[in-house]
Amino acid sequence: MWNGKNKAVTFSFDDGVTQDARCVEILNKYGLKATFNLNSQLLGKEGKLCNGKRTVRHDKIEPNEVAKIYVGHEVAVHTLTHPLLPTLTDDEIAYQVEEDRKNLSKLCGYEVVGMAYPGGGKNCDARVANVVRTRTGVQYARTNRSVYCYDLPKDLYFVDGVYYIDERLDAVVDEFLALKTDKPQMLYIWGHSYEMDFEFITWEKFEEICKKLSGKTDIFYGTNAEVLLKK
Repeated sequence: MWNGKNKAVTFSFDDGVTQDARCVEILNKYGLKATFNLNSQLLGKEGKLCNGKRTVRHDKIEPNEVAKIYVGHEVAVHTLTHPLLPTLTDDEIAYQVEEDRKNLSKLCGYEVVGMAYPGGGKNCDARVANVVRTRTGVQYARTNRSVYCYDLPKDLYFVDGVYYIDERLDAVVDEFLALKTDKPQMLYIWGHSYEMDFEFITWEKFEEICKKLSGKTDIFYGTNAEVLLKK
């Protein structure tokens, strides 16, 4: 349980893009917590993404802004350069993850212990998870699957959540809010803040979801580490 509560809500956002600052403002407004997964060798890089209809900025947070922007939340590993880890050797996986963790720990001033596997498609498997588990300081890692279950993960290196552009998000949120439980249950929502510029989910819709989830006396609001590791 979390401070005597059986329900917990946490968010996770990938890539460390400048849109995260707006995301943090909304989360803070409603007393919610998130974990932001960053690629330390890509920090400060400018970029853009196009989905065929719209082009949006994909600029990375400057290294010297990381500690300030994410204060009150958690920074976690997303590898140095965002490779698809199942295509790498064990040594390359360990280097991409552990060096990113060390770099981010220095930038944040605390020990970084979390991770989200980078990339689309099948971005992790048993071999990758075993390398992360045994050869790095990472204590939990999130997949890119979207699931509709609130049970805590059986394996902390295969943490699943609900992708926030999922069309079932509203129903999942309503179901979780109505849930009465005598065992620990977690609503884990993940995505990328730049997707709100694409309007896969609008900024207004995201704020609506945050408002709906906020201020509940039976829910613990924490970062991924606070929820998963009960820190």
